[in-house]
Amino acid sequence: MVKSRPDRYGAIAVSTHWLSAILILALLGSGFRAAYAMDAAAKAGFLRFHIPVAIVVLILTALRIVWWWRFDQKPLPLDGSPRWQERIARAVHASFYIVILGMVASGIGLMVLSGAAPAVFGESGAVLPNFAEYPPRVPHGLGAFLIVGLLIFHAGAGLYHEFVRRDRLLRRMWYGG
Repeated sequence: MVKSRPDRYGAIAVSTHWLSAILILALLGSGFRAAYAMDAAAKAGFLRFHIPVAIVVLILTALRIVWWWRFDQKPLPLDGSPRWQERIARAVHASFYIVILGMVASGIGLMVLSGAAPAVFGESGAVLPNFAEYPPRVPHGLGAFLIVGLLIFHAGAGLYHEFVRRDRLLRRMWYGG
C-alpha cells in the first residue's frame, strides 16, 4: 500500500516520516556537538556529516510536502479524538515543516555569509570561521531547540495515545495491513 487509507498511512508517508525522524536526530546530535566543539578540526568533522544530512532532510521535507499536497491524503482522525487534539496535532506538524525549512535556510545563510565551505570540506589552509559572528546563527540555534521541543511533544503525544489511551495510533504510522 503506497498511498494512505482512511485508517492508516501508506508506505511513502511511513518511510519519509521515520527516515526524517532518524536523520533529524542525527542532525541535532551533530549540530550540538559542532556548536560546542572546541577543536576546529572536530567541529569541521561534525559539519562534514551535518551538512549533507541536512540536504537529505530538505529533500525529504520537500517530498513530504509535495506528496501530501498533490498525491495523497492523510488518514481520518481517530474516532473519539477531541477536536482540540486534532488541531494541536496539525499545528505541530505544520510547525515541524516551518522550523525545518527555517533551519535549512539559516544553515545555508551561515555557510554563504561565513564562507565556511572550504574549511569544512577540507581545503588546505582554510580557517573555520566563528559562526556566532553571523546573524543566521541565532535563528539556527533557536530552531534546534524548537525542533527538540516539537520532537518531545510529538513523541509524547504518540506514546500517550499508545500506552494511555491504547488507541493504537502508532500502528497507523507503520508498515502493514
